[in-house]
This record gives sequence, C-alpha cells and structure tokens, in this order.
Amino acid sequence: MDFSVIGNKIKELRKVVGLTQGELADGICTQALISRIEKGDIYPSATSLYQISKKLGVDVNYFFEIGMTPRLDYVKEVERQLKKLRVKLKYDEILEIVKAEEKNPLFLKDETNLQLLYWHKGIYINEVEQNKEEALAILEMALSLTYNKKKAMSEREMNIMISMGILEFSRGNYERALAIYQKVNDAFSYNDQLGDKSIKTRLLYNIARVLTRLGDYKESTRYCEEGIRWITEEENLYGFAQLNYHIGYNLELEGKYQEALPYLVKAAMLFDIQYNTKLSTFIERKIEELKAKIDK
Repeated sequence: MDFSVIGNKIKELRKVVGLTQGELADGICTQALISRIEKGDIYPSATSLYQISKKLGVDVNYFFEIGMTPRLDYVKEVERQLKKLRVKLKYDEILEIVKAEEKNPLFLKDETNLQLLYWHKGIYINEVEQNKEEALAILEMALSLTYNKKKAMSEREMNIMISMGILEFSRGNYERALAIYQKVNDAFSYNDQLGDKSIKTRLLYNIARVLTRLGDYKESTRYCEEGIRWITEEENLYGFAQLNYHIGYNLELEGKYQEALPYLVKAAMLFDIQYNTKLSTFIERKIEELKAKIDK
C-alpha cells in the first residue's frame, strides 16, 4: 500500500472542504502530524484515519480497505438491516432493532453508532406514531451528534437531513423542506464520492414532491428527469419506479393525460417487479381512469 496516495487524497479533500491543516487536526492530532501524513512521510493510524475521514465526510474505506474488526462488522450489519427495513417501510421491525441495541455499549459509547439508532427512532415516531414534534426533536438530536459546519457533510448526515425534510413536507412546511434539501444538494458539490448512490436519488425525488405541491409541475418533472439520468449513469434502479410515477402524476395534473400514460405504465410494471402490489394496483386503476378521460 502506497500511503503517499492516502496523504495526497487527504490533502485534496481538505482543500475542497475548505479546512486548514490545523482545523483538520483539531481534536485528532497535531497540525504537524497532518502535514507529515499529507506528505506521505508517515503512516496514519487506523484510529486517526477514521477520525480524519469523519471530518472530511467520507467513509474510511474510501482511502483504503482495512480489516474489519468483529465489532465494526456487527455495527455494519445492524446498519444494513435497518436500511433494508427502511426501504421496505417495515417500521415496527425497525423499532425492534433500535430497542434491542439501545443498551448495547457499542452504540451507547459511540456517537456515530448512537446516531444511527436515533435517526431510525425518529423515522418510526414520524411514520407510525405521527408525533411530528417529537420525531423532529429526535432527528435534530441525531444530527447534532456529529454535524459540524466546519466539516463536509457525511452520507449519514445527508440522509438524516432528508428525513427532516420529509417530516417538514408532511407538516405542509414546503419552503422549510426545500431549504433543508438545498443544504444537502449543496453538500453534493464537494462530495462526489458517494458510497450510497441512492442518497442523491432520494433527494431529487423529494425535491420534486415539494415542487409539485407548490404547483411548479415542470420544475418538479425536471428534477425527476435528473434523477432518472443519475440512476441510469450509476446503474442503480433505486427510486426508478417512483420517479416515473411522479412524472406521470405531474403530467396528469397538467391535464396531459396521453403523455402521462407511458410513465404510469412503466411505474406500474416496475412496482409489480418489486412485488409492491399495493402501489402497482393503485397505479393500474389510475391508468384506467386516465384512459376513460382520454376516450371522452
């Protein structure tokens, strides 16, 4: 392993984020040590590299593959399970995992790991208990555990902020939701090394939803199309069905029923492939309604 490559990458990201060597070193090591790491004079320890990666807003494995300890493996597995349940909207099962891990020292004694639990607890309270105030307070608490304006926004922080935007959207606070989404969108300008490509898709889709509620159907569709281009480029189908449906929905609201049909047909097919019969059936009914309107 050529550690000078790591040093160069740290220096590059530090400059992009806008941190001095001293600011990057704060709370981690000395400025002189950061200088030597960036020059490739010394090997950074795994602990130091992990802390540096957090401050620069990237995963430590972005720099190099390190051997995962059993502890890290366990936390990663919990994170994987929560993401899977989140995508499938299985909120009760999410809460079960959160409750099971809340007393686990691996989470209690590590702010980053604890943040994972708070984030998902906030999602549960918003979606199931419908307690918007409490949910927002928990999401804000989760974000505060790691968020610092002097460092790049991490992928986890982006996801939490999107969840906060979704919550504000559900309360009818559309301008507030857009402001939150814009912060995340700005973060993409200096973080093009996303490990989870679905974050950008999720952001674009949720911006589109707000714009539709504000009556700006064309701009909403533009964001959906940007999302579809992103999905195509990254070969990641997450959100493809939702984006196609939303374009069709916008066209329907504009009274362009004939143009809306192909998007709705594609969305129904994609949801059916995903075994989401509830949504595929809903869209198929909508397709029949539009066909009836066209025939008239």
